[in-house]
Amino acid sequence: MKICLVGEPLSGKTTLFSALTGLSPEEAAAKGHEPVAVVKVPDDRVDRLAEIFKPKKKTHATIEFTELAGIAAGDGRKTGFSEQFLGKLRTAEALLLVVRSFRDPAVPHPRETVDPVRDLRDVEAELLISDLAVIEKRFERLEKEIAAKKNERDVRELAVLKTCRAALEEERPLRLLEFKPDEEILIRGYRFLTQKPLIVAVNLDESDIRREAEVLAAFKPWAGQADTTIIALSAKIEMELRQLPEDELRAFLADYGIERPARDKLIAETYRLMGLISFFTVGPDEVKAWTIRDGTKAVAAAGEIHSDIERGFIRAEVVPFDDFIGVGSIPECRTKGTLRLEGKEYPVKDGDIINFRFAV
Repeated sequence: MKICLVGEPLSGKTTLFSALTGLSPEEAAAKGHEPVAVVKVPDDRVDRLAEIFKPKKKTHATIEFTELAGIAAGDGRKTGFSEQFLGKLRTAEALLLVVRSFRDPAVPHPRETVDPVRDLRDVEAELLISDLAVIEKRFERLEKEIAAKKNERDVRELAVLKTCRAALEEERPLRLLEFKPDEEILIRGYRFLTQKPLIVAVNLDESDIRREAEVLAAFKPWAGQADTTIIALSAKIEMELRQLPEDELRAFLADYGIERPARDKLIAETYRLMGLISFFTVGPDEVKAWTIRDGTKAVAAAGEIHSDIERGFIRAEVVPFDDFIGVGSIPECRTKGTLRLEGKEYPVKDGDIINFRFAV
């Protein structure tokens, strides 16, 4: 799952990338112009299962973060983004946008004043313009093709694009629209930027950490939007926390009245926003979290482990995490009837512990 991390220059984007990945800015730079890192999804359930099974290996779910070069609204000819930048952005499955809320005289804002809401609106406007440009270009071709030879698929595609264009002209991102499955298929190839899940990281002053709710109040228009989440954090502090020993980290969090680093919340929220869940396989060799889309059927989940398991699927032995913890062992779950046998069509739930029976 690839997340593109973007932001205007001097927004703290690189600092946040370092906080998320554990790479120093120098190490990130050494990985190339656009560094990529695979990040563990924090999940206390994996750690709890590892304590019980004491496996040789413990594996968390992961997300891939890519840091793209800083953007500046209004720079380009048609939009504020170059075509090369847009191409890379469209490959992402979600966008993580860093907006600057911190004030630092040593790091002047490129636009002279710090206004995170303005920056978010401007970047979102550029995304809207980019999607409109794609639609207008396709419109011309579709209308000519329909006039020459009326094709039912082309007619339906044009109708969906008209709906998209109307929303964008009203400055409504496409992630706010609900598309039918067949409509979704028709526009999937466009990879519209405003249709992608959006995570906005408001990069705070250190002094604003205790007044997070007050800062986030300005972002209320976005907070309730579909496929959108707003998180406040201090990228600088998060990077420093990443380097602390465990005992010092716990002491620091306690001083601020924080349960866990904001980066953990950001990663977990990104996972959730993308419609992802985890199921677990357990045993003495490995405890592992597997990533699937919410609603995935048992047979497809089996295929995430190995194609042979999917092909030879017989049954799935399933016990929810909370039920397992309440009982304490797989044999006891069988005895008490907590463990169930499910078929191919069973929709896997977040936290299911599964053993797949199969034969090939």
